[in-house]
Amino acid sequence: MTKKEIVKAISEEIGLTQLKTKEIVQKTFDAIVDTLVRDGRIELRNFGVFEVKKRAARKARNPRTGDKVFVPEKFVVTFKPGKEMEEKVLQLEVEAAQSALAQQHTAQAAGGETPPGTNASNTESGNTNSLPGQTTYPNSVASVSSHDSHNPG
Repeated sequence: MTKKEIVKAISEEIGLTQLKTKEIVQKTFDAIVDTLVRDGRIELRNFGVFEVKKRAARKARNPRTGDKVFVPEKFVVTFKPGKEMEEKVLQLEVEAAQSALAQQHTAQAAGGETPPGTNASNTESGNTNSLPGQTTYPNSVASVSSHDSHNPG
């Protein structure tokens, strides 16, 4: 999403012109940048924390030539998302897992075959609550990813 798209969405939602909304959005961004430059940190509740940190000087290697190079110290802006944002992003993971399970169930019902990456014994035992690539043990809460297992077969 671009700043222009943000401006359009906000202007439509609150009923201001796009020109006035663009001015407000830009002033907000300017205030964030000014605060970071002046104070080195800005905390926006329910959103996150922007912070200026100094990255130490270090020795690195030029990937093309393999030569060692000196990288001087520099200041970088970091962002740590707030709790609300973290929870919403986590919800995306949950929804993706649920969607994968639904697709697995649909494929099984349509063709009767076990989709690639699933364990046929899970579906035969009626246990289909695992994600592709996981082995689920009957009457157990624990599940282990099949590529993490050291048991061949």
